[in-house]
Amino acid sequence: MALSSMTGFARSHGASGPYAFEWELKSVNAKGFDLRMRLPPGWDDIEASAKKRAGEVLSRGTVYANLSVKRSNAVSSVRINEEVLASIVRVAGVLAGKIDAVAPSIDGLLAIKGVVELVEPESDEAEDLAAKAAAAASFEQALASLVGMRQREGVALGHILSQRMDEIERLAQKAEAAPGRKPDAIKARLAEQIAALLASSDRFDPDRLNQEAILIAARADIREELDRIASHIAQAREIIGKGGPIGRRLDFLAQEFNREVNTCCSKSNDIELTNTGLEMKNVVEQFREQVQNLE
Repeated sequence: MALSSMTGFARSHGASGPYAFEWELKSVNAKGFDLRMRLPPGWDDIEASAKKRAGEVLSRGTVYANLSVKRSNAVSSVRINEEVLASIVRVAGVLAGKIDAVAPSIDGLLAIKGVVELVEPESDEAEDLAAKAAAAASFEQALASLVGMRQREGVALGHILSQRMDEIERLAQKAEAAPGRKPDAIKARLAEQIAALLASSDRFDPDRLNQEAILIAARADIREELDRIASHIAQAREIIGKGGPIGRRLDFLAQEFNREVNTCCSKSNDIELTNTGLEMKNVVEQFREQVQNLE
């Protein structure tokens, strides 16, 4: 299965009878899946099927879907509300007998809210049903385009993640070969520290210091951490190779990488090994950031 990003954009156009419509879909990162639709009044019938279909092909991401509809040859007509107009005229007649005022003009009467009404043309039920069916089919087209764009971005993300795995593996091998990890180097460094302590005081027990040195050397060993990092690299490559909605799994794996690298840095007593660990930590963070974009 192909990898898929959670970001994308798509449009589709369509027409049916007197209706012309356009879909605009935009997808952004999210922990789960959510389809948020904005539809014109009277077009809510297509929402349920659209959400069901989108949920079948998308696993994560928030998708904003906007439908714009225009109706051609639909000329609105103007109608006078006779009851409202008559009521206003009666009130004007009553006031005319009480105050000295100019009689209301036609323009003034028509400007009063409620006197003039805009009447939309009646729609044909068969035409409306056909248009909604065509709009639903057009949504399928936009959704397919969105899925295609997300998959193309997913391919690019897959290459980036594989490169990050290669970098982490290279740095792990560099840490493995660090001169400061060699037993002789550790032994020499500890011998210098013990000699300095013995020279500064005669109260240190050489046998006890030897035991403490062994414990310090054991705690400084990062063999287990490097083995786990190698295991995580193999697992990440396998997951990326299989594809599909793997974002959550890789995000968890990125946390495991970070934990092991932090332990390597905290155990290190060699400047070169510490620098290698910090460089690896930076690459792991880059890996984690890119994983956030995966479905």
